[in-house]
Amino acid sequence: MSLKSMPMFQISISPEEIGQLELASFPGEISVIDSLDDEFGKAIRYLKKQKILGFDTETRPTFTPDQQSNGTALLQLSGGGRAFLFRIKKIGMPRRLCAILANPSIVKVGAAIHDDVRGLQKSAGFTPQSFIDLQKIVWEYGIRDKSVKKMTAIILGFKISKAQQLSNWEADQLSESQQRYAATDAWVCREMYMKLCRSEKHPLTPEQLHPELYPDANPAE
Repeated sequence: MSLKSMPMFQISISPEEIGQLELASFPGEISVIDSLDDEFGKAIRYLKKQKILGFDTETRPTFTPDQQSNGTALLQLSGGGRAFLFRIKKIGMPRRLCAILANPSIVKVGAAIHDDVRGLQKSAGFTPQSFIDLQKIVWEYGIRDKSVKKMTAIILGFKISKAQQLSNWEADQLSESQQRYAATDAWVCREMYMKLCRSEKHPLTPEQLHPELYPDANPAE
């Protein structure tokens, strides 16, 4: 295999390797949208101008079987320099926000997005358009790992904090750490997709994709 045709990304990454990377987070401006005021209008106008958005949602975690989920608490949409955190429990899913998610001209990029989109559809009916799930495409670029943390480390070369993942997303006020975490998760999905679009494809072989099914194989990694 020539150097030119070698895969750009490693197949998988270990926690130890991730631990050695520099910690990074969303570097831009974060806006929390919890009412249908001028800030909401500004957010929609910004988002409508974007070609690619990072996408994610957050739900208040449940810790025991008898706890019932309250559904989607937060919708995050990020451009390159601005991220908007829409507090769904406070504003619902307004028509103009649904229109962003249904706009075929705006690519929305996330990870494991099926349940996220379905959760939002419980608040308002819309037809999702131009959504891309990173978990479904990274194998084409030679990557087997599918968690956002691992994909970020492999594709972007830095680590992100998941410390706020199980925090209360229905709190009266979101902490600065929560805001940074939520914005970062959406932003890195956008950044990963944009880098993949600039990269050469090296699809995984069946042996690389499912090594547990091929115990006698020794695919080059």
